[in-house]
Amino acid sequence: MSSERLTPVRPNGRAHVVVVGAGMVGLSTAWFLQEQDVDVTVIERSGVAAGSSWGNAGWISPGLSVPLSDPSVLKYGLKAVLDPNSPLYVPLRPDPRLARFLLGFARRCTPGQWMRTMHDFVPVNRRALGAYDALEAGGVKAISHEAPIMAAFLKAADAAGLEHEIELIHQAGLELETTEVDNATLRAELPIVSDRVERAIRIGGQRYIDPGAYVDALAAAVQERGGEVVIGSNVRALRHGPQGVTVEMVSGEPVHGDAVVLATGAWLPELAARCGVRVPLRAGRGYSFSVAVTEPAAKPVPCPVYFPYERVACTPYGDRLRVGGTMEFADTEAPLNADRVDAIVRSGRPLLSGVDWDDRQDVWVGGRPVTVDGLPLVGATKVPRVWVNGGHGMWGITLGPLSGQLLAEQMVSGVVPSELRPFDPTR
Repeated sequence: MSSERLTPVRPNGRAHVVVVGAGMVGLSTAWFLQEQDVDVTVIERSGVAAGSSWGNAGWISPGLSVPLSDPSVLKYGLKAVLDPNSPLYVPLRPDPRLARFLLGFARRCTPGQWMRTMHDFVPVNRRALGAYDALEAGGVKAISHEAPIMAAFLKAADAAGLEHEIELIHQAGLELETTEVDNATLRAELPIVSDRVERAIRIGGQRYIDPGAYVDALAAAVQERGGEVVIGSNVRALRHGPQGVTVEMVSGEPVHGDAVVLATGAWLPELAARCGVRVPLRAGRGYSFSVAVTEPAAKPVPCPVYFPYERVACTPYGDRLRVGGTMEFADTEAPLNADRVDAIVRSGRPLLSGVDWDDRQDVWVGGRPVTVDGLPLVGATKVPRVWVNGGHGMWGITLGPLSGQLLAEQMVSGVVPSELRPFDPTR
């Protein structure tokens, strides 16, 4: 633990904390605050899991939670503008703030910076699964399924990028179990994968969830333990008084607490910037949909499938398959772009042969909160009694519960856990 100390959220007596945001990150924070005997109220403007929590791939993949600032991302730069099928998509229109963000991100896409950032991820990656164990042992009525992630490649040579990343992950000190899978085994385990796929690598020690159902169960657990979840209230401002913080709404009655946690995902800057959180953050929007599995009908897909070269992620979703991909830097409130869905379909057709691409349901877009330096924002702001938990990028499902657990400990003890020091939101 760090020697750095902050004012605890409850120096005397029982505290009440208001958490703004009812996604995986916000509700995990609320649940772990309850573990510390703190009363909680969760405020959400849209609905539980309404942001990036509902339709993402649902992978709990600490072995693959790595910085987004991979040098290989730079090769997608021009392609992102000119190629409609690119997994990275930047709309071709003037946006000076986005341009500054992307330039700042690009400057960090160096091998040295990637490794430095990866060293910051390793301690939380090691503990990520334990936070899920705590939730499920503590009464959250949801299951995280233990399963490997199968990485597959149309051409054997396309695996070079993942193999290099795995080598770097090992160099950073994170254990990652990987095994080569021969074609016969791949066909037996995953007949939905196209017979054109030449190579596969099994990545062990990972899990997956149905994120929407899991976050719903987490909200129910918070309520069952006495917490309040208020839906349909949009926060307008925070007002400080001698006894705490008042959360003022656009409409409806204000809510008072001893402290506030802002966990609003891609909308975090709206309130956090006023509290000294100045790290640039943009919505990296991901898309997903589900398709029917057509062969073999009697055998469900047993594990997530990842096509790293095409950046297409597939996850079992009941008797269907959720297919997701793309990183679209567009406005958080922009409507769903059907062209991005079509791009995923075009990329996916050569990869999967056992699904019905015309039977698409649950089409979704969600804004993942991407920081310019690739690190989450977890901790105290410059304003007393206001804390933030967000900016996890693509790793909100993997790291959300643990960041909630660590932040709850920090808020109650006044001690910054060593794992959170690199994620200081006022850095």
